[in-house]
Amino acid sequence: MSDHLPYQDASRAIDERVQDLLGRMTIEEKAGLMFHTMVMVSPDGAFNPDVGAFGLASIGEMLDKHMTHFNLVGVADAKSIAAWVNQLQALAAAKRLSIPVTLSSDPRHSFAENPGVHMATAAFSQWPEAPGFAAIGDEELVEEFGDIARQEYLAIGLRAALHPMADLATEPRWARVNGTFGEDNQVAAKLTAAYIRGFQGLALGAESIACMTKHFPGGGPQKDGEDPHFAYGREQVYPGDHFNYHLPPFEAAFEAGAAMIMPYYGMPIGTEHEEVGFAFNKSVITGLLREKYGFDGVVCTDWGPLTDAEIMGSVFPARAWGVEDLSVDERMIKALDAGIDQFGGESCPEVLVELLRSGRVSEERIDCSARRLLRDKFRLGLFENRYVDETAAANIAGNPAFRAAGELAQRKSLVLLKNNGLLPLRGRPKLYIENIKPEVAALYGEVVAEPSAADCAILRLATPFEPRNDIFLESFFHAGDLDFKEPEKSRLLTIMEETPTIVDIYLDRPAVMPEIAAACAGLVANFGASDAAALDIIFGRFKPSATLPFELPSSMEAVRAQHPDAPHDSADPLFPYGFGLRY
Repeated sequence: MSDHLPYQDASRAIDERVQDLLGRMTIEEKAGLMFHTMVMVSPDGAFNPDVGAFGLASIGEMLDKHMTHFNLVGVADAKSIAAWVNQLQALAAAKRLSIPVTLSSDPRHSFAENPGVHMATAAFSQWPEAPGFAAIGDEELVEEFGDIARQEYLAIGLRAALHPMADLATEPRWARVNGTFGEDNQVAAKLTAAYIRGFQGLALGAESIACMTKHFPGGGPQKDGEDPHFAYGREQVYPGDHFNYHLPPFEAAFEAGAAMIMPYYGMPIGTEHEEVGFAFNKSVITGLLREKYGFDGVVCTDWGPLTDAEIMGSVFPARAWGVEDLSVDERMIKALDAGIDQFGGESCPEVLVELLRSGRVSEERIDCSARRLLRDKFRLGLFENRYVDETAAANIAGNPAFRAAGELAQRKSLVLLKNNGLLPLRGRPKLYIENIKPEVAALYGEVVAEPSAADCAILRLATPFEPRNDIFLESFFHAGDLDFKEPEKSRLLTIMEETPTIVDIYLDRPAVMPEIAAACAGLVANFGASDAAALDIIFGRFKPSATLPFELPSSMEAVRAQHPDAPHDSADPLFPYGFGLRY
């Protein structure tokens, strides 16, 4: 008997259930499946189905439109989220076909806060960002993280992860570098696969979190490093002719069984593909993803490709790059023709219903996507068990063992870049600190108010960026130049001239810091780490072993001259890819 027969039997049984349910659905119910938008949990977990968020319809209205896929945003304690989810599922269960809700989330385990792409959640364990895992380079650790995150998601009722990012950090100015596994495609490939195995297991099932791997065919090679969330960053360019360099992490995701794929907003310039956003790009979605790679899972657009939206008082145009002149229904038709199954961040199934009724879109085409979407709900066991144990959620999410594993990973991810002999610090020195909690620093030394009174200074810094419009979303994306500007650079250098200084810098993007690197006595890089984790490295309570997941350029001139699609190609980098010292 074949070892695969039980899986084949299960797959056939699910297909039969899908087909039976599909045969009983109206076109309105089928259309509702194909929209995946945001809902917000309040900080106290109060559930109000009649109030919308982000300018969207309320939960009640969206359920009335037969929508059953939602991206959960907002934070609360684990028990409150679980109770909120159960109330949502009960509303869905009362509908005609009782189709359960699939709730998704962007990453929730990191330190970074960007409502557009990820958020820290106090209820969960806390880990370094993806470049930190690349700095460690341990597949088993990434899989362990995925398994722990899976359990925490599962406990509160989340069943889909809008991650991992299989993109590469080949353009150092890109605002999404801190979601990647660095710039090396082979490292990113093995860690992407391990991540998916941790979340999904060997096969998607009742204990799995379905991964929506993004952003096919690889975000990152953005013109001038600008992000295509915004119109000025819509162009994705390949001057180094490295389009194919960005594919291996996705190939590894397919091999690992990734359930879903998300294309990015960007439009490829100067390639064989049409110069339209990837969600509208038939040669990429059908030709490359479906036909070349044989991917038969769900393909969901990134958020907001069809309609303009007002969020927190700001108007955001649809990310319909290259098809801005098309109407909403024309954009929808083009995306469906490209091979899209689901529209992220959108809640307009009535437009699709009208296209079906007018004959501009066939019901057979919609059935194809509906089958994939229903299949995942059945594979995840949502029809059998849509509810979660609210008391257990509080005991599972963020439990001491999970938190300890995350804290250990933070320490493993720190990279020692410079040591003139001062490190590790000994005894209880007098410390001048910046951006460190005094109560934490006091566990390691005596905190003083001025650099001149200190034995050494410890400064926690972050990669510089150019502030953009102070509006919701755009202000959260760190983009633009990577170097320290005046007067801040001189202020920091003055401290270093006066007092031996240890710099710990958060590299959400590769910093340009030649003067600071030259002037400091010790330099440590972090990718999301607590004060205690950084100080443990500085004081030798944990020995550094990680290496850089991307190079640190020597100047902004070198950044501007390098190819955004090519790895390891800035001239004379300050610290090369893979650099890291030891004690």
